[in-house]
Amino acid sequence: MRKALRWLLSLVVLIGTMTAAGATAGAATAAGPGNGTDIKDRILAIPGISLIEEKPYDGYRFFVLNFKQPVDHRKPWKGTFEQRFTLLHKDTSRPTVFYTSGYNVNTSPRRAEPTTIVDGNQISLEYRFFTPSRPAPADWSKLDIWQAASDQHAIYKALKPLYSKNWIATGGSKGGMTATYYERFYPRDMDGVVAYVAPNDVINKEDSAYDRFFQKVGTKECRTKLEGVQREALVRRDALEAKYAAYAAENGYTFTTVGTLDKAYEAVVLDYVWAFWQYSLLADCATIPDAKTATDQQIWDSIDTISGFSAYADQGLETYTPYYYQAGTQLGSPDIKQPWLGKLSRYGYQPPRNFVPASIPMAFQPKAMHDVDQWVRHNARHMLFVYGQNDPWGAEPFHLGYGSRDSFVMVAPGANHGANVAKLKDAEKALATARILQWGGVAPAAVQADAAKARPLAKPDAKLDRRDLERVSALRP
Repeated sequence: MRKALRWLLSLVVLIGTMTAAGATAGAATAAGPGNGTDIKDRILAIPGISLIEEKPYDGYRFFVLNFKQPVDHRKPWKGTFEQRFTLLHKDTSRPTVFYTSGYNVNTSPRRAEPTTIVDGNQISLEYRFFTPSRPAPADWSKLDIWQAASDQHAIYKALKPLYSKNWIATGGSKGGMTATYYERFYPRDMDGVVAYVAPNDVINKEDSAYDRFFQKVGTKECRTKLEGVQREALVRRDALEAKYAAYAAENGYTFTTVGTLDKAYEAVVLDYVWAFWQYSLLADCATIPDAKTATDQQIWDSIDTISGFSAYADQGLETYTPYYYQAGTQLGSPDIKQPWLGKLSRYGYQPPRNFVPASIPMAFQPKAMHDVDQWVRHNARHMLFVYGQNDPWGAEPFHLGYGSRDSFVMVAPGANHGANVAKLKDAEKALATARILQWGGVAPAAVQADAAKARPLAKPDAKLDRRDLERVSALRP
């Protein structure tokens, strides 16, 4: 009996010790890994990574960091630059989501939708050549989709030993394009890709899909209202350009890159219909003035709110020079006819070359997008493309073909450029969520048996989950 009691007492002590050890390990994971080394120290021990700042956020560690990248991944000895990225650390035992916007990185804590679904870590990368992640001096020939994909690959290789669970690449708009290009060039890195509203301009000179889109989007009543305001803005060009000149003088805007105030004014006006459908919903048509009775100020206010009169000033273009450079060298850019304007347009849709300083050489590479398109059609694996029904950028989407596996293209009804999994129809939303959980390696058994039971694993957080849609009023994805 005594022997049995001693054994039972030893077992209780052992269980208590194990429980305490587990609690200690859990507490260590919240602040860092359980090996006694703080997660920040482990991150900063990785060659090439340096700390800019750490910002507190409950339940996470959030770091703004730099990573030393080669200017040219083909010739890494020819110079480096510091590329900014952020890390929202949850736990090294959780999956990691690799997010890009395709533009600057947001230095405030945020979670992309796949991060909430898998309840994981998130790395968010600033696209090369967006300041401050720009080599000095800038060799613009090194700004292309392969170099950018190689940036992601380098960061993945550096961080994968620490974040060893599954990885999912994601991004919206140009970020969705970026995630897709990364998968094309480094298909063994990620366990899944979720690309939101990613344009696929395969043949740059063939843009009839956009013309067909604008013939049927929304309702005829709404289209007529928008076209009327746009047309009236060109009819009243003299009066409104005088207002534009005063506005530019007041704000110190100049027009060296685009050439003239007149060209900038028309570029803003021609973006009006596109920008409305990109960022607004059908219900927002109620806010559009009646062009027949609207004052000059009402026309101005509507155009400025939707298109933004600062967009094509030098000061508005400067931030987005890397995008326009890429649009004019690889990505392509849409050109729509807008027949309702008649002969009021003097320049038509202006090419990206007009929005990049003349000192930067550009030459278009017509095979770049065709290569990616064909690769996706025949090699997509664990890829999800989500589009908005009323988003103009979805007029030329990615398609899946023979050879694609476990991949999907889904459209959110009535949605704009902010389309996501949550806005899909119920059956598709469940399927998409289940596949993301599966790709992340965290699908519960119930979800594996029935996709209809799929739900995001992370608790909602209004601040952390706020989607910072790259709202740029000019014609940019």
